[in-house]
Amino acid sequence: MTESMDYWLTLAIEARLWLPLLVVLFATIISSAWFKGKLGEFIVRLLTDFGLDRGRYHPLHDVILETPDGSTQIDHILVSAYGIFVIETKHYRGWIFGNANAKKWTQVLYKKKFTLQNPLQQNYKHCMAVQNILEVPAESIISVVVFSGSAKFKTPMPGNVLKSNKLLAYIKSRQTVIFDDAEIELFIQRLKSNTLTGFWSARSHVSQLKKNAKQPLCPSCGVEMVRRQAGRAKNAGKAFWGCSNFPRCRLTKQIN
Repeated sequence: MTESMDYWLTLAIEARLWLPLLVVLFATIISSAWFKGKLGEFIVRLLTDFGLDRGRYHPLHDVILETPDGSTQIDHILVSAYGIFVIETKHYRGWIFGNANAKKWTQVLYKKKFTLQNPLQQNYKHCMAVQNILEVPAESIISVVVFSGSAKFKTPMPGNVLKSNKLLAYIKSRQTVIFDDAEIELFIQRLKSNTLTGFWSARSHVSQLKKNAKQPLCPSCGVEMVRRQAGRAKNAGKAFWGCSNFPRCRLTKQIN
């Protein structure tokens, strides 16, 4: 009986020791840019999987397509008789400033400014990849950028840049039939046959992004790093690469 009590007492003590570490680990994960990005994709996945008629809309998620210069990763592709929706998701808080032609957009969070790549320009490459594989007219490819989270647009946005609660209405607003059932089936098969699958395909895609980018990509988030300058301590004045998702990601990299 004593040995049994000692065992359970030891277990309880070990649990109390590990609990704070598990809490910190959990908090770190859910506050990371990677998790928030996946959360945004998950929200859109739920909307398209359960909010649309699966007989008329055929969603594909987290698609890595082969391209002439390597590969491109697309959050969501929605094949329908009304067009091919290519959807890029963003999960942000704060204020978002941007326009269709700007190379960079701005996020203002807690009175601090951060830059992000223009998601419309980012999605343009995705749309081109889909168009080339399916061999369809450009006007049948519908680019959509969806912001989940609590972000607020502070500048007028194009009609295809919207919050997640407007996504289904936007998709359903397209009612002109341009593809028949046979074409839709062909498109799905072409996309699937050109999709790279497996862990190493994903790793290869990330490696390609790092190689091709003018600016290095954050190893944690996969987004561009920006050049910053240290302002204190022994490194004051020295330049370094910092993740553009700061303060959500604090990873830095030395400039060689």
